[in-house]
Amino acid sequence: MKEFKHFINGEFVASAKTFENRCPSDDSLIGTVYEAGRDEVNAAVSSAKAALRGPWGKMSVNDRVALLYTVADRITERFEDFVEAESRDTGKPKSLARHIDVPRGAANFKIFADVIKNVPTEAFRFEGPDGAQATNIAHRTPKGVVAVISPWNFPLLLTTWKVGPALACGNTVVVKPSEETPATTTLLGEVMNECGVPPGVFNVVHGFGPDSAGAFLTAHPDVDAITFTGETRTGEAIMKAASMGLRDISLECGGKNPAIVFADSDLDKAVAGTMRSVFVNCGQVCLATERVYVERPVFDEFVAKLADAASKIKLGTPDDPDANMGCLISKEHQQKVLSYYALAVQEGATVVLGGGVPDMPGLEAGAWVEPTIWTGLADDARVITEEVFGPCCHIRPFDSEEEVIALANNTHYGLGAAVWTENASRAIRVSEQLEVGLVWVNCWFLRDLRTPFGGAKQSGIGREGGVHSLEFYTELKNICIQL
Repeated sequence: MKEFKHFINGEFVASAKTFENRCPSDDSLIGTVYEAGRDEVNAAVSSAKAALRGPWGKMSVNDRVALLYTVADRITERFEDFVEAESRDTGKPKSLARHIDVPRGAANFKIFADVIKNVPTEAFRFEGPDGAQATNIAHRTPKGVVAVISPWNFPLLLTTWKVGPALACGNTVVVKPSEETPATTTLLGEVMNECGVPPGVFNVVHGFGPDSAGAFLTAHPDVDAITFTGETRTGEAIMKAASMGLRDISLECGGKNPAIVFADSDLDKAVAGTMRSVFVNCGQVCLATERVYVERPVFDEFVAKLADAASKIKLGTPDDPDANMGCLISKEHQQKVLSYYALAVQEGATVVLGGGVPDMPGLEAGAWVEPTIWTGLADDARVITEEVFGPCCHIRPFDSEEEVIALANNTHYGLGAAVWTENASRAIRVSEQLEVGLVWVNCWFLRDLRTPFGGAKQSGIGREGGVHSLEFYTELKNICIQL
């Protein structure tokens, strides 16, 4: 049995309220999580604010970069501890956590340490009409105390995606991880102490959203900026909270992402890529494909090949070395996904594969659902327009570029898309017309961390990644010196 305490000012702190943390694959009890009230949130924010005026605020960029490299190396040294914690919290296979979650968790510190060390700033020589001369120098300063609200699907990866650039830029942070996945963020507190990160620079408060840690943190007047990844409705609530005091926000929210498969694509590559984009992490990926559009001449072949590949998915617990897909995050989320499975049938879908709960002997208490593929739904069906966030997709035929671009853009969301074609001109032409923040051509989730990341429409506000993160995590100040 583990205890997940708050990490405030370099110390692990308990609080009056607690709740359970359970492994979703079998509903076994992992441990007890302490829920933060206003007092714990106030203490964490005060600690973060004080640290800005302490040794951290006086540390040189080179020393800060070296410290973040040490944090990344320590995560790698404790690699299996993070794998165990992440896989038990989420129910994902350890193979996935070893391949994606933990390596990216460490890389996020090094990547942004390099960015802040090497980013250029601008300078302009100015001469006015009266002959006055000046030099203007752009100077970046930390934003201040940054609230980090991270989700449960990739807890370590998406926490460090925000904490890495925030600390690289000299800010301090208060992290509120999802109540479903407290383990790796708590473990990160241990790493910070082991690496000598000054107290108050990195803080963690556990709890829920409304009337709990999340609401208290986002409304706190001493929080200077808020970065959030999660569903759109929560993003809207955070945006309202941030409006008091005009605090800056970075929001990466929901998606209903399309994949477009043209007849001239390499069909085997398209099937393999769509397998990943639909089913990786049990479909619990903001960038996951839930709408697949296939040009009519290859529609039947694509459906058959994708269904055949998906039928071979091996469901299993984190410790199952043969498993390539785990369970959903919780029984509550299982019921949500299953309600969409039932709704698809009510709306007239043809169930090509799955559509229910798999037979998992001994694991009946877990949050399991079948990989699912549909065809035959109308374009205005709820399963086509609403984000399911599970291992499922609908496949629809199309006949022209103009038609499929209109179909792909017919959504309130605009996060990501995949385009499969061997025609380079078509790839560029279609990609430029898609109303999304990211387009992958003949691949999916191939990420260069220097590139801009974010969504359009109701999928978010702002861009992070590389130098683009600096626009959020720093204040850009102009210093004008008359000569």
